[in-house]
Amino acid sequence: MELDTALHRAAAALDQAASLVVSAGAGMGVDSGLPDFRGDQGFWRAYPPFRALGLSFVDLANPRWFDRDPGLAWGFYGHRMHLYRDVVPHAGFHVLARWGDALPGGAAVFTSNVDAQFQRAGFSLVNEVHGSIHHLQCAVPCHEGIWPAGDTLVDIDPETFRARDPLPRCPRCGGLARPNVLMFGDGTWLSERSGRQDEELHRWLVDAPDPLVIVECGAGTAVPTVRWFSERLARGRQATLVRINPREFHGPAGTIGIALGAAEALSAIDALRQGT
Repeated sequence: MELDTALHRAAAALDQAASLVVSAGAGMGVDSGLPDFRGDQGFWRAYPPFRALGLSFVDLANPRWFDRDPGLAWGFYGHRMHLYRDVVPHAGFHVLARWGDALPGGAAVFTSNVDAQFQRAGFSLVNEVHGSIHHLQCAVPCHEGIWPAGDTLVDIDPETFRARDPLPRCPRCGGLARPNVLMFGDGTWLSERSGRQDEELHRWLVDAPDPLVIVECGAGTAVPTVRWFSERLARGRQATLVRINPREFHGPAGTIGIALGAAEALSAIDALRQGT
């Protein structure tokens, strides 16, 4: 499908929509200035010291480091927590929020991102399926509690990306705390907060009027959680799926694939909808 045709089809579908689901992966945050962790080279450009250690994103995003090397674990996650706390959502987030506000059914979000950009852009119903870096839990865990990170600061050596003491602690047992983020090979993640969000999303979907349009942004095939959700929902609701991804934009029959980054694609669709 030609790019211009895809953009026009997406605009037309949104003009007819009564409800909007936004699904998003890591590519959604790149236009806000967040690092692109796609492949080892992309990760090492953001975190050069880990190249020397031979550690990839998959290697580091593992809960075992909170037991084996807490300074390494919190160096990585503390830096990301500070980075995500300061990030300003790009204009595409606000375009999506405006589209949703104008619909009778409103909008909801399903995302694997842990940075809370959607909440900052004004979305109230957000299912953070992999948790939030802005919330903490006990690393053991000694209890089921999840608490806001608030203004927690982690002192990080800018040369080594290692965290210095004191590290975040569990208020109940005094042991190490960790982000409430689902990691690879993670048997200690507490999913209760994300589970409540999932229930809220599915309750919303029961009442959301058709036609339903799904706008998926920056969700790749390496961790296909978001893509699977979008495709299942599109199939089950006979909804239109708009897949925005500069490389992996193809999908099942009927998918409107747009080979652009999120901010550029959303701006182009918005301009068509406004006749500018």
